[in-house]
Amino acid sequence: QVQLVESGGGLAQPGGSLTLSCAASGAFVNIKVMGWYRQGPGKQRELVADIRGDGTTNYGDAVKGRFSISRNNAKNSVVLQMSSLIVEDTGVYYCNAYVEESVVVRPYWGQGTQVTVSS
Repeated sequence: QVQLVESGGGLAQPGGSLTLSCAASGAFVNIKVMGWYRQGPGKQRELVADIRGDGTTNYGDAVKGRFSISRNNAKNSVVLQMSSLIVEDTGVYYCNAYVEESVVVRPYWGQGTQVTVSS
């Protein structure tokens, strides 16, 4: 069983910055991919960014050049640095991890943290 604990989120001004963190705990062999998805009002869930154990990253088109993701493998955690925020970044952000448990790989989700960008 794996738990994902999220921190950060809140209210920011357009053009401002915000940082989200996520840490995994429990019994597992390895986290293959870890990252963030988001869901805005009236929208479907979309990829924000993710990162593999070797440091390879993937970003959603809407956030490229503005957000940066990093990973601490020893602590099984990930940090998302968000800058140049716009109103359209508003939504619930969910931590996501693909976890290797014995011979199977399963996806896990955090409970979600609210990000609001408003003047």
